[in-house]
Amino acid sequence: MNKVQLAITFTIIAIFIGIIIATQSGTITKNITQVPTLPPDASTFKIITPSAGQGQQAGQQGQQNGAAPTYGVADAMKASYSATIKTSKGNIQVSLNAAQAPRTVQNFILKANGNYYNGLLFHRVEDWVVQGGDPLGNGTGGGLMQTEINQLPFTTGSLGVARGSDIRVSNDSQFFITKSDATHLNGQYTNFGQVTDGMDVVNKIQIGDKILGITVTR
Repeated sequence: MNKVQLAITFTIIAIFIGIIIATQSGTITKNITQVPTLPPDASTFKIITPSAGQGQQAGQQGQQNGAAPTYGVADAMKASYSATIKTSKGNIQVSLNAAQAPRTVQNFILKANGNYYNGLLFHRVEDWVVQGGDPLGNGTGGGLMQTEINQLPFTTGSLGVARGSDIRVSNDSQFFITKSDATHLNGQYTNFGQVTDGMDVVNKIQIGDKILGITVTR
């Protein structure tokens, strides 16, 4: 191969590499710009309390209107609360860790006290987790709130909050309970509580079982 042919070969290779780099750069930029973000007023964490028995309707309307309700932290919150999740398979007793996830716990309490969860389903059940609290019942409902990452490990009976691909943005109504240790969730999802009694009920839950109501003890 003479010098001219060698130069042409190197030029073609350089052009080809340049095209690959430009394509990858465009893809990365596109992925970054498509990362979902919280609504502009999310930092204010408006306190919205659904009226009794209207939780599901409010969630559905929020989806239809494109609204993303968020919830705030009340003054003088305690470090922890106790709650009873009443299901069609029995009761689950949980402790809510407001010291580590104050906004999430406040949101959960407001919804529970407003009967938001009454009649909603457990739409996801796997060998390691159960998930419910979706006003639409199919895993696509609910609003948005900020994720509260903390150092609590996801052990058997941990309460977590569902989210999409953006770690900063969590669902404001869908929660899950781990049926076994789930260390892969540590530092990735909001951990806001722990089952203290009723893991036998958690393990009995099947898709379609209902949340009859949630009561909170302050």
